[in-house]
Amino acid sequence: MSQYAQQTKKRFGQHFLHDRGVIERMLRALSLSPTDRVVEIGPGSGALTFPLLERLNHLDIVEIDRDVISWWQQQTPAQGKLSIHAQDALKLDIPRLRGAGEPLRVIGNLPYNISTPLLFHLLEYGSDIRDMLFMLQKEVVDRITAEPDSSDYGRLSVMMQYFCATSYLMKVGPGAFNPPPKVDSAVVYLKPWVSLPYTAHHLATFSQLVAQAFSQRRKTLRNTLKGLVSAEQMESVGIDPSRRAETLAVKDFVQLANLIS
Repeated sequence: MSQYAQQTKKRFGQHFLHDRGVIERMLRALSLSPTDRVVEIGPGSGALTFPLLERLNHLDIVEIDRDVISWWQQQTPAQGKLSIHAQDALKLDIPRLRGAGEPLRVIGNLPYNISTPLLFHLLEYGSDIRDMLFMLQKEVVDRITAEPDSSDYGRLSVMMQYFCATSYLMKVGPGAFNPPPKVDSAVVYLKPWVSLPYTAHHLATFSQLVAQAFSQRRKTLRNTLKGLVSAEQMESVGIDPSRRAETLAVKDFVQLANLIS
């Protein structure tokens, strides 16, 4: 494992996790059963993969790097228990991978350069996913789990919390990786809602409204949503047009979106 860990590639944003304490805490958070359907994105040199294989009857891994794929195909301890999906995780067909089985549990130390688009891709298939546990850039986890009226709260917070219950598990320093990244990381646990607490009638409208509301954070909703939602419409659902987007909860954005959809 250690030999491969040195061969990281910048274009894939690779930083291989090696801290066993962090790995054990991540796995404990999942409380795995041998029959769980688990998908690991970006297995790297196996810091998470080998412990997962010890706990599971079978594991799916998704990897785009051909050298990593070749390396995994040669790992005797993994043969018979491992399915390798040689593809871009952003194009992963979650329903097809799940098949007729139980919802998937997704885990990974995600490359910084694809983490946000990958999260949005996975959320499209929330009904096929039981839960997700990811190592991400700390800044991203701060934004995902932020509460209204905080500097980290924004579009990513609203969209992720619309689809999932979010939990900040732990901060992880650069020394836990090889090579060490220049920023801190953190672990987040995401559990898609079985039943949405608040339902947007038209998801595209909801997404557009949230994006537009946060496009100019310092301006009031009256200005940022001009042409999309009138001040009178905001007031009709008890929202003051002089407020800023960062003060609104997920349910407030859903209310506004449903007014215009």
